[in-house]
Amino acid sequence: MLMTTSACGKGDTASAVVTQASAPPPVTAAPTAYPLTIDNCGRKVTFDRAPSRVVLLNGTSVAEVESFIALGIVDRVLANSQSYGVSDDPAMVAKVAAVPTGGLTLNQNYEVPREQVLALKPDLVISTWAGGFDEKIGSADRDQLAAAGINSFVTPANCAFGAPVPRPEDEARYRAQSVESSTELLMQLGQVFDVQQRAADLVNGTRSELAEVSRRISGKQTKSVLVVYPGMSMMNNNGLPAVFGGGVYDDIIARAGGTNPFGGKSTAELAEINAEALASAKVDVLVIGLFQASEKAELFADDLFRKFPQWEASKTRTFTSVSDSIYLGPLNAIAVRKIADAAHGA
Repeated sequence: MLMTTSACGKGDTASAVVTQASAPPPVTAAPTAYPLTIDNCGRKVTFDRAPSRVVLLNGTSVAEVESFIALGIVDRVLANSQSYGVSDDPAMVAKVAAVPTGGLTLNQNYEVPREQVLALKPDLVISTWAGGFDEKIGSADRDQLAAAGINSFVTPANCAFGAPVPRPEDEARYRAQSVESSTELLMQLGQVFDVQQRAADLVNGTRSELAEVSRRISGKQTKSVLVVYPGMSMMNNNGLPAVFGGGVYDDIIARAGGTNPFGGKSTAELAEINAEALASAKVDVLVIGLFQASEKAELFADDLFRKFPQWEASKTRTFTSVSDSIYLGPLNAIAVRKIADAAHGA
């Protein structure tokens, strides 16, 4: 299911309306047959059984640990280095904190050093991005792990991210990230850990939630939705709130009946957004991203409304907040619903 728009003129969001696309068929599941061999970023990985000693690398992600929690397989985690200060699921922060850390500490590159990984003797190491296995940042690379009899896995949508020589198909997959990329991660983990029915149930539940939002906002006027993380201003070269766009962020906004004024831009382009660009952007709905529990969305919104009074969102005080649900992971339906509620009262 993907939200689409129609308009009288190209790029004329003022006259665009949300249209409803048909939902994909339900996902089905079957037990995993071992040995199981999968293709992961062009690398063949074979599992003789479901892994039971898993290390989750950091990569400033929570997609993987939250997927393990959603699938009910945290008992397979030997050591987790992923965390986030706040969640759109009220129970998630505590659940992540309860996952064993194995005494891991991060190096200056915010990743788990190879010595710590090898000392734990895991049977699987998971990274959210290909660059997590780069020895230049102090990590064990995939060949070093294989030599020690340890399997490795990269979240499929991020196979090109940080890869020295990414395959064209992985580059295309990275550029086309969407809510379905979160689905792909859940289904792949479900297969590896023989919990495919749980994965299918999660995916079908998410698709059902998204279909309901799609039905409710169909025919309503498309809104311009800006997503910013004020607490991540270090990502913007001009000291402004980090602006999020492209990939899964654009897809979530589209599914909520919106368009991103900075949609499709690369990380480098987003880092260069200045005050003039923000001032001239059409913003009907402001989405405040939260990174720490101490952050207050209302205060951030008030500050931006004062600085950019020309936004329609500033005039109507239309905003909402998200935290981890807008990233890759099992919570994307929450972000879609929250943005749709703010934009359309859906």
